[in-house]
Amino acid sequence: MKLGFIGTGNMASAIMGGVIKKGIVTPKDIIGADIYAPGREKAKAQFKIQATADNKEVVRKADVIFLSVKPQFYEDVIYGIKEEVGPEQIIITIAPGKTLAWLRDRFGKDVKLVRCMPNTPALVGEGMTAACPNELISDGDLVKVKGILESFSCVEIVSERLMDTVTAVSGSSPAFVFMFIEAMADSAVCCGMPRTQAYKFAAQAVLGSAKMVMETGKHPGELKDMVCSPAGTTIGGVRVLEQMGFRSAVFEAVKEAEEISRSL
Repeated sequence: MKLGFIGTGNMASAIMGGVIKKGIVTPKDIIGADIYAPGREKAKAQFKIQATADNKEVVRKADVIFLSVKPQFYEDVIYGIKEEVGPEQIIITIAPGKTLAWLRDRFGKDVKLVRCMPNTPALVGEGMTAACPNELISDGDLVKVKGILESFSCVEIVSERLMDTVTAVSGSSPAFVFMFIEAMADSAVCCGMPRTQAYKFAAQAVLGSAKMVMETGKHPGELKDMVCSPAGTTIGGVRVLEQMGFRSAVFEAVKEAEEISRSL
């Protein structure tokens, strides 16, 4: 299998690193295109892949092609490669707001498409990716695509109507979590803890808490109650968070991200 990337930025690099580390393909089986010379040269040096400035070269050489450019460039990129795309090639997109129908219209023909939404924790091999295939993707194709995506993230197959929700609750939310970690660390610094230690304590608390949700299967509310001793420190902090509208703020942030995704 030959993998191609049109765009060699952070998300493309996360995917390249994952598939190489898991042995799904070798570096010589990957080709990346980027009009930005320093970007493609960085990817070439880091992963020992083939690199080019020609998007069409990627399409001619790859079996599975990631469109890993920003959403505003999708139309121009597709226009430039659509005549080169064959019926057996798989196109994987990672842009919010670009529906399967929109993509098919831009290609102007039947193309095997998988619409994906990964998130930035893919950069450390802990991503979460939603995938939505079109009707031309066979069961075998989907197994192949999932194998690629699982090299850097957990993967769930979702209906397309949920992709904007995925963008909000998974794609955008790492920024909300980073803000939470930063705020907790700032508070610890205010209480006298050195900043380096504050970030470590706050980040590890979030990491460990997320792992408990994933591995115990318990409801987050149940896990929260396990920490809240009567008249203790934790329930006091929970009271303040509720008083300040913590849940509502998170709810509105996710909803806003989802609505913006729908408008793209």
